[in-house]
Amino acid sequence: MRVKCVLCEKIESLNSDTLLAKRLRNRPIHTYMCQDCYNRIEDRTKERLATGNFKLYRTPKKPDDW
Repeated sequence: MRVKCVLCEKIESLNSDTLLAKRLRNRPIHTYMCQDCYNRIEDRTKERLATGNFKLYRTPKKPDDW
């Protein structure tokens, strides 16, 4: 399966039997991002977190009563 990165538009090929390929086929809202772009975003996010001026707003987890 051929996929295109959303950010850099690099075309890569994935094995059609992988879980990622299945997700991309069955759910068109899912987009593909190459590993280089993913690592770049991850590194820059960690740098911003280290400065102290950046906050990640995550929803607090509620305890499940089940």
